[in-house]
Amino acid sequence: MDFTVNESAPAKQRLDHYLQGELPDMSRTRLQGLIKDGHILLNGKAAKPNTPLKQGDRITMEVPDPVPTEVVPQDIPLNVLFEDEHIIVINKPDGLVVHPAAGNPDGTLVNALLFHCKNLSGIGGELRPGIVHRLDKETSGCMVAAKHDLAHTRLTEAFSQRDLTKIYLAAVNGTPSSSSGRIENRIGRHPVDRKRMALVTGEAGKEALTEWDRVAVHQGCALIRCRLLTGRTHQIRVHMKEALGCPILGDTIYAQIQRQLIKMPRLMLHAWKLEFQHPITKLGLKFEAPVPEAFGPWMKKNG
Repeated sequence: MDFTVNESAPAKQRLDHYLQGELPDMSRTRLQGLIKDGHILLNGKAAKPNTPLKQGDRITMEVPDPVPTEVVPQDIPLNVLFEDEHIIVINKPDGLVVHPAAGNPDGTLVNALLFHCKNLSGIGGELRPGIVHRLDKETSGCMVAAKHDLAHTRLTEAFSQRDLTKIYLAAVNGTPSSSSGRIENRIGRHPVDRKRMALVTGEAGKEALTEWDRVAVHQGCALIRCRLLTGRTHQIRVHMKEALGCPILGDTIYAQIQRQLIKMPRLMLHAWKLEFQHPITKLGLKFEAPVPEAFGPWMKKNG
């Protein structure tokens, strides 16, 4: 695939920005990866994503074939909320890891998707399910995955641009002093414990926004409805503990379990509702993962 920068292109436009304009179905992240890996050349030479272009520049691009994954398909039951030839939406149970990693080489959502979806396309040069967003192992609820590159690219852009709605339920230890609010700060890696995230300042973290309201109270513990405006790692867990002073019940990373008012068998965090535009048909989609039984006492008080 070849391109020649003509006079209509903006002066000194970045290489990755130019290509995104020419190839709207590919995300900038994907294009940047191809540039860095040498699959996109500028005037026959390797370049950087931010290299400024000039009239007459020649760009050659070769997208590599998918590399077969070593992840083994496994017949793990999936609770499917919606599925077509483009995407699949599931209700992930708590305890299911999304990606294989150290300590969890198999038995993950990826293994299940490889078995369930027979013809997953290559994304990022690797043959794997198009995981668009992640939930922690201990978190249950709505998740969407893409079945091919175009769906993955468009969903990734929707998440990046916040063109969707994500509503979570969190049962927390204690009760916030106010009934609702908006948490706005920055979250980054904890300076000492690298397994945790923390509130940070400056460039050390990324913007994190959560809108919340108190739904019900049971035995001194509140059920909080959270609307995520960003999707940082452990965002709700950090915001509940650090911003509200009410860590999530059953949180073995951010809470002192032995001091919690109610002992729960799981992390009380559930991705309840997910709304977005279908990446191909453009139809508005709304999904709701049934609330787990552990949340029953609060849901009954909510009517």
